[in-house]
Amino acid sequence: MNLTLVVVLGVVSIVVVAAFSERLNVAAPLSLVLAGIGLSFLPGVPHPEVEPELILAGVLPPLLYSAAVNMPVVDFRRNIRPITGLAVLLVVGTTLGAGWLFHELVPDIGWPAAFALGAVISPTDAVAATSVGRRLGLPPRLLTVLEGEGLVNDASALVLLRSAVAAVAGSVSVWGIVGEFVYAVVVAVGIGLLVGIVNVRVRALLGNAVLNTAISFVVPFIAFLPAEEAGASGVLAVVVAGLVTGHLAPRHLRATDRLAETVNWRTAAFLLESAMFLLMGLSVKTLVDEVHQDGSSVGRALVIGLAASALVIVARIVFVGPLVGGLYREQRKAARFKPRLETTQAVLRGDESHPAVTERLEKASPRRVAHFRKRVDRAAADVEFRLTETLGWRGGVVLGWAGMRGAITLAAAQTLPQDTPDRALLVLIAYVVATTTLLVQGMTLPAVIRAAHVPDEDPGRLRREYVRLMTELADAAKSFLDDPALKDRRDEPFDDRIVDRVRSDVRVPGAPDDRPAPDQVERYLRLRLRVLTEQSERLQHARSSGEYSSEALGRAQTALDVEMARLEQLADKPAS
Repeated sequence: MNLTLVVVLGVVSIVVVAAFSERLNVAAPLSLVLAGIGLSFLPGVPHPEVEPELILAGVLPPLLYSAAVNMPVVDFRRNIRPITGLAVLLVVGTTLGAGWLFHELVPDIGWPAAFALGAVISPTDAVAATSVGRRLGLPPRLLTVLEGEGLVNDASALVLLRSAVAAVAGSVSVWGIVGEFVYAVVVAVGIGLLVGIVNVRVRALLGNAVLNTAISFVVPFIAFLPAEEAGASGVLAVVVAGLVTGHLAPRHLRATDRLAETVNWRTAAFLLESAMFLLMGLSVKTLVDEVHQDGSSVGRALVIGLAASALVIVARIVFVGPLVGGLYREQRKAARFKPRLETTQAVLRGDESHPAVTERLEKASPRRVAHFRKRVDRAAADVEFRLTETLGWRGGVVLGWAGMRGAITLAAAQTLPQDTPDRALLVLIAYVVATTTLLVQGMTLPAVIRAAHVPDEDPGRLRREYVRLMTELADAAKSFLDDPALKDRRDEPFDDRIVDRVRSDVRVPGAPDDRPAPDQVERYLRLRLRVLTEQSERLQHARSSGEYSSEALGRAQTALDVEMARLEQLADKPAS
């Protein structure tokens, strides 16, 4: 069948299945896998063979970059412990446990191949879990942990897989694996930081939404390829580059560029994710045929795959228990530390009830005091986060059950060397694990969420927080407009009518009355954009302080971006 026709039919199938999934209230990845499995056994349906390296090096980087760009760095930092535990410690433990199981059930493959297959089935796919969780209103922190785990665990698993594959061909020591892991992480983080910073700085010079988006499409590969060539984790480099880009973009990129990039990346990510799940379903017939040709038993692969599925599910549930317990201890520690922080904040605001501390502050330079105040405020915000945004045992139940594997597992299994003993059997086992966990846990996850009675996000609290944040931004605009030194680019004061109009728009954006005169439109637009820039800078300060939730900050950023993008387009239009 013509490749173009295959692509067209694939996109149409993805859109149709996704649309029906919304109507049926089912996560689209689950529907796509089921649809793919059904189509794979129909005569005449093409079974496209996609090289696994194309998925791992061509599809995975942009998917991870797209998710990382939208992950608030503050949320990632605050949840680094549970994310690291799930994405590193659990992956290592699952690899070892599954490797032992595979060696017991298929002893002919040897220990290195057994651990390689264990590494293949160890990372989870958070796409299905988060799609279900968002639809059912899971708390933001739980979604952040699931997304953060999905960003990092692929890197851990692929590094372990690379070490295990190397051990198949030769001898690799335990300390050699540890050293390689540390090297892969350190180098990948360094490359990701560099690419993220350079990416934002260079794109800030373009001033064109189309060019900006075009450059953003290659950024994941600019981070991935050097890291892989250096023997580090290209996947982790992509994640770090995405986190840095998402954090710095509001400070350096125009609102028009960010909004256009968001829409384009959302579309690209949707198509790539959906295509991977559809291909995962379509590949089942091909895998079964390969096992038959290899002389292995499909039934044996099914039994071993189900046993491995049970192992990874139980291992995750067992691991999450102590993880939630650690978060409880962290919460109690935060409660004990809160009074000390409140006392320090009071002294910094002028309370002289602690003369010793006040005297030390008076001796310090203003710069050091400001830096200290910023650190104290951030610590206080982190403490408040730990006290209010808790997971609890209810969230732990959902977290323990949300361990679905996905298409990355199948792609990683396909990278096993061709001379691996019983390779076709091992690939089919990985497919059984991925499909079983995805469908069984994915289909039952909504029932688990409802049974656990996970508390929904309080819309009233979010609304109050958003109003408080927008009031702070309005105050920043008022201070800017009330500055007697305010002048335009020609160093001339603004007309009072223009200032009053902008002041009115700060309170009620887009008010139709009291329009500026035609000869004053350009000056009005420039002043309005300067005010919005001032508000955006205040918003970035609020973001770095950690005082507000990511949901409130995201809504405020979107409101500013939409208004700034509209005015940027008007300001860029030539006068008629």
